[in-house]
Amino acid sequence: MTLPFDGAISQFFAHEAPDDIRSAILGGGKSDLLNPTYPHDKRMGRKSYDREMAALQIELVKLQAWVKAQNQRIVIVFEGRDASGKGGVIKRFRENLNPRGARVVALSKPSDAESSQWYFQRYTDHLPSGGEITFFDRSWYNRGVVEKVFGFCDDDQRARFFRQVTPFEQALVDDGIHLFKFWLNVGRAEQLRRFLSREQDPLKQWKLSWIDVEGLKKWGEYSKAISETLTISHRDGAPWTIVRSDDKRRARLSVMKSVLQALDYDRKEHATVEGIDRKICGGPDIWDG
Repeated sequence: MTLPFDGAISQFFAHEAPDDIRSAILGGGKSDLLNPTYPHDKRMGRKSYDREMAALQIELVKLQAWVKAQNQRIVIVFEGRDASGKGGVIKRFRENLNPRGARVVALSKPSDAESSQWYFQRYTDHLPSGGEITFFDRSWYNRGVVEKVFGFCDDDQRARFFRQVTPFEQALVDDGIHLFKFWLNVGRAEQLRRFLSREQDPLKQWKLSWIDVEGLKKWGEYSKAISETLTISHRDGAPWTIVRSDDKRRARLSVMKSVLQALDYDRKEHATVEGIDRKICGGPDIWDG
């Protein structure tokens, strides 16, 4: 089987990965949690997860009915390192929703025309109308992190972004949009293990990109850029919720409960949406770089 990027991820694992990361992957079983700072010893069990997920799916359907009936607008931003689980959370969010009212926005790199526009312009084109929920699978925060790490923007452009992002988001909130910002945080060994799995799986190889491969070498640069971004852009009205996603099951449930708890939709089953795991879901203070 031909591996993407000539097996660059496997080569990184064999020759460039830090010794502790390589040892954690080699010594860990398929279901083991590799991050020593993750606050749980084992992954959440399948039966408990399935039971909670089924109940939350019903709540999400109620939420969408309320959004449509009340002409509400919801924006949910998902950020995080590559392979942190953003797509998986969005998939579970939408699997029982009417797709016409629950759109995913995952933009490719800007065209020449878009590059000449006000930075936020191509994102405003995708904001929801009344009755819609929009999921951003990566967002305007590309400028704060990925573009900084790879030199796709200069320091002046990034500084301008940081000056503008808080008033931009406040304008969305002031206009009545319910804005949620989630940063999914995955440990280094778990991220590399997920990349290795994708590299070997023909059905998942499309998820890999040149940015993923090169980013493996830039863990420290990413950490610095993420820390700066969270510090600057965590504000009242548009706060960050950090979700430690080494255990995808716990992460998905925590994200869904965070949204459902925050909105006063009809016929809410409060007992179902309670119990957010605050060990893995909270403010920037729980971010583990």
